[in-house]
Amino acid sequence: MEKLKKYFRIALYIAIPLIFGGIGYILSGGTKIYGEINKPFFAPKGFLFPIVWTILYILMGVSHFMISKYKDNTKANVLYFTQLVFNAIWPLLFFRWKMFLISSIWLLVLLLLVLSMKKEFIKLDKTAGNLQIPYVIWLIFATILNFSIYFLN
Repeated sequence: MEKLKKYFRIALYIAIPLIFGGIGYILSGGTKIYGEINKPFFAPKGFLFPIVWTILYILMGVSHFMISKYKDNTKANVLYFTQLVFNAIWPLLFFRWKMFLISSIWLLVLLLLVLSMKKEFIKLDKTAGNLQIPYVIWLIFATILNFSIYFLN
């Protein structure tokens, strides 16, 4: 029974970022615009984004679960949920409102939030913090891509 509770908690922690991401996608009105705008040569095909984001959300949830057992995790939790909100707002800026410059700057702020969160996670659990490395790398790439799209459009 105890193992079942643990698996349920892990599933819940994974579901939370997936839900935030899903809400952002739904509110954005979809990604149709990605196929219509000018993109740099290094822009990935549109079908890759949901795959990458699903993996990143799973890693976020697992790492958040890992730090949940620590009593002194308030700062890490605040940063975690703040970055989830920022992450969920970005698709509205980019896809719905086509605010390419603002969404690029938004990604820079999100990157700083995630780096701060990663630092706090590492203080509690090194592995949990390191699980954020793919997210950081992806955000760096996404920021470069977003600024490139801004300049091309």
